[in-house]
Amino acid sequence: MPIRAVLWDIDDTLFDYSGAERAGVLRHLAAEGIVLTEPEAGDAVRRWHEVMCLHYARFVQGELTLGEHRRERVRGFLGRVLTDQEADGWYGRYREHFQDEWRIFPDVLPALDAVETAGLRQGLLSNSAAGFQDHKLRRLGIRDRFEVLVCSDDLGCAKPDPDAFHAACMAMNLEPEEVAYVGDRWDTDARAAADAGLTGVWLDRSGTVPTEETAAVARITGLAELLPAIAAPGAPSAAGALPGPPGDTRAGTLQR
Repeated sequence: MPIRAVLWDIDDTLFDYSGAERAGVLRHLAAEGIVLTEPEAGDAVRRWHEVMCLHYARFVQGELTLGEHRRERVRGFLGRVLTDQEADGWYGRYREHFQDEWRIFPDVLPALDAVETAGLRQGLLSNSAAGFQDHKLRRLGIRDRFEVLVCSDDLGCAKPDPDAFHAACMAMNLEPEEVAYVGDRWDTDARAAADAGLTGVWLDRSGTVPTEETAAVARITGLAELLPAIAAPGAPSAAGALPGPPGDTRAGTLQR
């Protein structure tokens, strides 16, 4: 059955979450009057990301609301007891710097254009809160590119659960076999999508050396490789490589 739609992950697939997180927390700490050496800055970024992973997993599992996850992240990072108001204030100040660093990857707009030109529909599936992701995508100027935005907070389940992928396919009125899913995680995204009956594509921007385990799914190192990776035999509309990114990687990506 030919592919009729591309379903996208958002963070670290379309949106450079890791880059924005790193730059945002360092700008925030500097604004808070915290002077760090280079090794201390690297350690701060690592710890901020670690507490995010810990408490975001609890959010995805339904143990915390998005707001509670943010408060616990601040408390874990600072290592001290804070009231909800204090934690919300600290996170709110961080978020301003974080949002100032929001960028899509330079290969995203050419990829979205090429997928559309190939006649494929596009949607989104994210382990996050729908309201937050909608806000982010609109600020980045790409929300209208996608028919549907399906998020775990609305579903009551999350990737890698097959039900999450099936719900997104149902939202587009398509069978899983008609959908390719693209994400930056080979396990939670690509392999889980394949297990759910979709064509899973692992976007490995870091160029990881494939292993026997990861080789079980389609792997690309940039979005210019996407259409050839999902093209069915005899489907010339999706057979050509995507164009590369424009020279200016920032212009037009943000609507501040």
